[in-house]
Amino acid sequence: MPTSSLVQLPDHDLSHIFTLAKWYRIESAQCLLSDMTPDSQKGVFITLFGEQLTTAKLQNFLAFLHDSDLPVSAICQYHPHPALPEAMVMYVDKRYVPEVTEQLKQQLREAAHSLALQCAILANPATISKAGLLVMDMDSTAIEIECIDEIARLANVYDEVAKVTAQAMAGQLAFSDSLHQRVSKLAGIELSLIKELKSNLPLMDGIKTLCTHLKQHGWHLYIASGGFTWFAEALLAPLQLDGCYANELEIADEHLTGKVLGEVVDAQKKADILNILTQQHGLNKSQTVAMGDGANDLLMMAQAGTGVAVHGKPKVVAQADAAICEGSLLQVLYLLSIPL
Repeated sequence: MPTSSLVQLPDHDLSHIFTLAKWYRIESAQCLLSDMTPDSQKGVFITLFGEQLTTAKLQNFLAFLHDSDLPVSAICQYHPHPALPEAMVMYVDKRYVPEVTEQLKQQLREAAHSLALQCAILANPATISKAGLLVMDMDSTAIEIECIDEIARLANVYDEVAKVTAQAMAGQLAFSDSLHQRVSKLAGIELSLIKELKSNLPLMDGIKTLCTHLKQHGWHLYIASGGFTWFAEALLAPLQLDGCYANELEIADEHLTGKVLGEVVDAQKKADILNILTQQHGLNKSQTVAMGDGANDLLMMAQAGTGVAVHGKPKVVAQADAAICEGSLLQVLYLLSIPL
């Protein structure tokens, strides 16, 4: 193991050590400013971010990488958005990381978590400097709630519906079956009861600013949801979405019938939507991102260049390329703004 991966940093604020968005090669345990940018095809990028990223914590994390046989050959500090703290990204040659496994991702997350930080390891990451595509789930991803559960509260059948929802999100029940089971329990609800819910959907922290920033950089934004068009359409304007795909509730005489119209937007449908949109916008897979929290998002996330778990279930966090486990969704920009 080359000793150069154990970097000795002066005890100063990181902003006094590094020039933003400039790469430093690591030689003889020292950081040396370089004009070279690492080749994304020949290595992986390990991002480290959080409110309390200090020199001491960075030193600690670099030591962990050294002890884990992950020699860092270059390092860079970057600042994706004024509302976010600066982050660090470390480059490791693929000779040392032939495959990014679930075990490796978990080890890195645990090491970062022990420092009250978050991290991700990315191969060939998307870049915000080029047009891209973000397809996201709605319930518990773009918004803080599960709409069907909130409707169920109004109908006093919450416990019954929530039990089925939990089984579906954990992958214990086919999503299509669970959807029909849950919606059937909503038969007879007056449409007027859910109009207030539609008008006051609680956005996930940071999602609006994230969408604004991505639109400013030419990205295409969509929702692909196992929820309902009734609510997804309400997010088109506030999130500047280019479109939404969701399930349609049947309504008769201003009441829910307990049925869903048309083809169910399930896990496979979400993946198909992402692929269609990728082709429609003429994008490379590497410039596509999918975000979700439940098991029915996994196929879509696997089809994307980068799959991001959003406060996700353990199974989703384990399989995702990256995970935002706490804090604002604006932190997704850490994954898209690596200086390349």
